[in-house]
Amino acid sequence: MATLTQNGGSNSGTFKVPQHLHKQHQILFFESDELALIVILFMFALIFGYIFWLLLFALPIGYFKVKKKFSRGVLRHMLYVMGLISFKGTPNYFEKKFNE
Repeated sequence: MATLTQNGGSNSGTFKVPQHLHKQHQILFFESDELALIVILFMFALIFGYIFWLLLFALPIGYFKVKKKFSRGVLRHMLYVMGLISFKGTPNYFEKKFNE
């Protein structure tokens, strides 16, 4: 962590700034969205069994590869284009005309 000082270098106004402001939280070596996918699939595997045990291993591997291939936020933008979510303060994706 970096330390910034105020008042011309005196230590009275120091505060810490995180090294990476945009990074997601990590648990072990999984980011929060990856871990959420694994936990949800594990719960479905415990409840329903069968195919979900295979999906528990196949889907996260595919998700990791897709996530590394594209830039950050691509999944959220794809869901927006499909009309499944909306961004705060923006018009619906399917709007043709709107007043600014």
